[in-house]
Amino acid sequence: MSKQNAFDQKKLAILQEINSDQLDLSPKGTIDVLCLPIIDLINSSPDMVTTSSCSGRISVFIEGQKAINGDVKVGGKGDGGVWLFVSHEFKDIDNWFDRTTASKNLNWVIDASNTKDINDDGSSSMILYKYEPFILHVKCRDFESASKLYNTAMACGFRESGIGSNFIVAIRINIKLDVPIGYVKENGHLALIVDPSYITVLDRITKAKFIENEKKMTVLFAKIKSEIVESPKDVNTQVKEETKEERRERKRREGLEKQRLLQQKQIGK
Repeated sequence: MSKQNAFDQKKLAILQEINSDQLDLSPKGTIDVLCLPIIDLINSSPDMVTTSSCSGRISVFIEGQKAINGDVKVGGKGDGGVWLFVSHEFKDIDNWFDRTTASKNLNWVIDASNTKDINDDGSSSMILYKYEPFILHVKCRDFESASKLYNTAMACGFRESGIGSNFIVAIRINIKLDVPIGYVKENGHLALIVDPSYITVLDRITKAKFIENEKKMTVLFAKIKSEIVESPKDVNTQVKEETKEERRERKRREGLEKQRLLQQKQIGK
């Protein structure tokens, strides 16, 4: 089976998953609405197909812990981490703290001036406030199509982009926010190490990043549309190198043509 056919089969399978009613493997289970236009645009190209995406999100996350050889290792969601709040929607930013506290019945301890319970060895589970921007993974048919998409993304400011194995392009931009706002005390209580007014400041910064992120997505969409999807295919203008037999035949035809022109001149005299 040719590489082209393998790519086409893979793309067909991915598109069937995208168009199905079943939930995908992401925590949300569905494609973000903001991603749909650029996903549809890229998938309209015969040489590209999207494999995963996120339009950008705000989240508040408790780091997990697990013991390895007697040592406590702080890790991500796979190590018992917990999402306190996560949303891909701009409108959900305001008052997330109060809403989450009420809905999850959380008991916060304001501990901004007394953080002695945070272990110096890094084993404390921190509560992280994050904004993560747009990210898109695209499988391309070959290196040429992957390189073209990569260069387009870089030109639009997505400087964290790269080309991985199997011609998969990761389109990323570095406008993230990642700060600790609390930790889990030894008794299991949640301690807030910042003043509640500071969370309001973080929310305002996050709103600005949401807006910047969406603008970047719009620029990227327009650039991919004009320079990749709607641009004419490159025409191979290189002269094909002749074989010895082709050169011999060309010389023979040129010789015959010269003889014909010479005979015409002699007849005209």
